[in-house]
Amino acid sequence: MPPTDIPTTTTSTLPVEAAVIGGGPAGLMAAEVLASRGVRVHVFDAMPSVGRKFLMAGKSGMNLTHAEPEPAFTGRYGERADVIAPMLADFGAQTLREWVHGLGIETFVGSSGRVFPTDMKAAPMLRAWLHRLRDSGVEFHMRHRWLGWTDDASRALRFATPQGEQPVQANAVILALGGASWARLGSDGAWVPLLAQHGVDIAALRPANCGFDVAWSAMFSERHAGHPVKPVALAVTDVNGNAHYRQGEFVISAGGIEGSLVYALSAPIRDLIERDGEAVVHLDLLPDHDAQRVLTEVSHPRGSRSLSSHLQSRLGITGVKAGLLRECLSKEAMHDAAALAAAIKALPLRLLRARPIDEVISSAGGVRFEAMNAHLMLNALPGVFCAGEMLDWEAPTGGYLLTACFASGRTAGRGSADWLINGR
Repeated sequence: MPPTDIPTTTTSTLPVEAAVIGGGPAGLMAAEVLASRGVRVHVFDAMPSVGRKFLMAGKSGMNLTHAEPEPAFTGRYGERADVIAPMLADFGAQTLREWVHGLGIETFVGSSGRVFPTDMKAAPMLRAWLHRLRDSGVEFHMRHRWLGWTDDASRALRFATPQGEQPVQANAVILALGGASWARLGSDGAWVPLLAQHGVDIAALRPANCGFDVAWSAMFSERHAGHPVKPVALAVTDVNGNAHYRQGEFVISAGGIEGSLVYALSAPIRDLIERDGEAVVHLDLLPDHDAQRVLTEVSHPRGSRSLSSHLQSRLGITGVKAGLLRECLSKEAMHDAAALAAAIKALPLRLLRARPIDEVISSAGGVRFEAMNAHLMLNALPGVFCAGEMLDWEAPTGGYLLTACFASGRTAGRGSADWLINGR
């Protein structure tokens, strides 16, 4: 997919009807909506080609959306479910699947309810989409990094390009610049001060869908880093006193924990760490066993067998799960049947900090919805719209992130088209 580079100059201003800044799913969807309304659209992106984070997310299987029914699907957006809901009503999971089918890409629902393209890949979908966008007249400008606006009366957009700074005069602007994770793919959060200086209310960007650091011993880390822990359940009580318990699996990293189960509860864990400086979660190492059964098996006479052999034969606890017990319990607790049984069902694990935002799957925070109208136009900057991960919302993995990016891009695209065509 070679980028469409347009010659630039530092001496003349490029006039455009609508400028979309950011070539991820939200920006491309906004561009598609605008083009469908007869608006001439120019897409600008700092990278050499568009959709880089989208392609990276699809390397392990392109999870487009989720087949979970309403209202559970909308509930995945937590405190922002009420403002995301109208966007999903317009472009939700089923509509997204139909839209993908319109690109000639078939989809299927996996056993977990996640929706994938039949070939599991992102690249064919992106190629088909870009072909359709170009055919509709959308023009692409690669290696154009947005620097804000000029200080003169024209308030032109400023872009740094390989040929120098390029001013662009746009009648409507859609910002779809992503959050602050995976900076090397274009989402670096550099837009925050550019909007803040114009009075836009922005919630601090924070890690989301992230792993956490644990002070493992050198021996445990060396033995078990990279090992999955399954089946297991994780329990945490959030800052509001609400209990969360979820079953799944996670992975031991050299310095902590990561993986789908951890990501699913990363928001309440992160919030606890921000409030208290750490978070204690509890692991249920045998979620399919009730507490009484575990106590009965642990208390069974073991004769001359070692404790490790006893746990393996009676409860199937071995490997990384046995290692976690030895890592987190004292020797006295390991040899106290009641304490050991209780720990197997609720092993306390102290989490020290979230992983750095640049290496996590997504970020929370961003432009607050209170700073925009219902069409995602900034109150402080009429004619400027925002979409995608740069908005103040978060969701777990499983297709929810991508669905909201598409949906918000569609909302911003419609809003900006109405602004241009109808003056509202």
